[in-house]
Amino acid sequence: MQTPHIVIIGGGQAGATAAAELRRREFAGQITLVGEEPYLPYERPPLSKDALLDPDNVQLNVHPEHFYTEQNITLKLGVRADTIDAQQGCVTLSNGETLKYDSLLLATGAQARRLPELDALGSVSHVLRTLDDANRIRAQLKPGSHVLLVGAGVIGLELASSLIALGASVELIDPAARVMSRNAPEVLSQYLQTVHEARGVRFHLGTQVSKAHLDQEQKVVLTLDNGQQLQGDLLIYGVGVTIDTRLADSAGLHTEQGAIVIDEHGRSSQPAIYAAGDTTVQIGMDGRWQRQETWENANHQACMAVCHMLNQEPAQASPAWFWTDQCDMNIQFAGDMAAAHWIVRGDLDTPPFVLIGLDPEGAICGAITVNQGRDMRPLKELIEHRAVLPLEVWNDTAQNLRNLAKQIAQATNSPAAIAAVAVEAAAPLHP
Repeated sequence: MQTPHIVIIGGGQAGATAAAELRRREFAGQITLVGEEPYLPYERPPLSKDALLDPDNVQLNVHPEHFYTEQNITLKLGVRADTIDAQQGCVTLSNGETLKYDSLLLATGAQARRLPELDALGSVSHVLRTLDDANRIRAQLKPGSHVLLVGAGVIGLELASSLIALGASVELIDPAARVMSRNAPEVLSQYLQTVHEARGVRFHLGTQVSKAHLDQEQKVVLTLDNGQQLQGDLLIYGVGVTIDTRLADSAGLHTEQGAIVIDEHGRSSQPAIYAAGDTTVQIGMDGRWQRQETWENANHQACMAVCHMLNQEPAQASPAWFWTDQCDMNIQFAGDMAAAHWIVRGDLDTPPFVLIGLDPEGAICGAITVNQGRDMRPLKELIEHRAVLPLEVWNDTAQNLRNLAKQIAQATNSPAAIAAVAVEAAAPLHP
């Protein structure tokens, strides 16, 4: 009997996680991981932070090199997968090699969306998606450099924080009216902008770049659509991502919105081909196509795919979660960031604090912790149970969230018991 072979295309978080999970779940067959970059599979979140701040000591690798040897995982790095023959069950690589597979996982991630008018500026214009990108930025950055950032999302704000810490000055441009507008409520957006401004970042919101050129001194000059001109030593832009579907197209996979469609098991439209991470899209509970570009989602989808390949039961999914580190703050997000109402638990002027998001019925559906990561686990549990508690309970920092989550979990099947938890929690602590 031939030894089964699972091929993983993609040397990032999802690919490395899937390889490790296969061995953890006692898959004894062949595993081959193909990565286009020449590096061991590495994590991307540190690229905008420690890879710039402390490049000599940053730990990027998902697993050390000896892990792959010990686990008998074959790495083919610095090589690209060019085509998939789904009927024959094989992948052709850029070096001419062909790999036969029994199951195939596509974890090829995404690429930074490019703006040709900014790329035309040459070597002073950068995106940040890969380790090579981070190295190029670090090589050009000098104390006192004036950096123009385009895009006030998570990456833009993390970069602003790191660049200020490295002695640069920063101006940040975004067409949205507030920072992190795609994935943060307004109360947090306003708070973050205030914190960054206090550290010296200048924001230009509600406007975008209309022209870009280099002046006679090779300085970057951006003309905004409000007529303002900005000058800087280098430019970094982060305006979303795109997905290269050529490999998926060669296999005839179903794609939507430029991403590979997968089901709840991580399967594509071809039964033996799975996908995980940024390269995927799924239909959400609301019937709309949904993509999650997070570290946790890459791990979760990789594990879901592995479980289905091995005919094993996966772990239950928890509320969506991601984090960002900026301005010496760790900020964690869980659940729905489009909650109808947000409650501040604590004081915005003196972190740590927590934001509680409630749906129109008053149930917790989202949460954000600022330097209060220990509360994230019970908050996720409360979100899972759609807990409804009096506003004074959510506001009261003396209430222990772990105890509340435990009581709600125990009372889940009894509306009367849940009501009792709410009444008890709302009672004065010192009558």
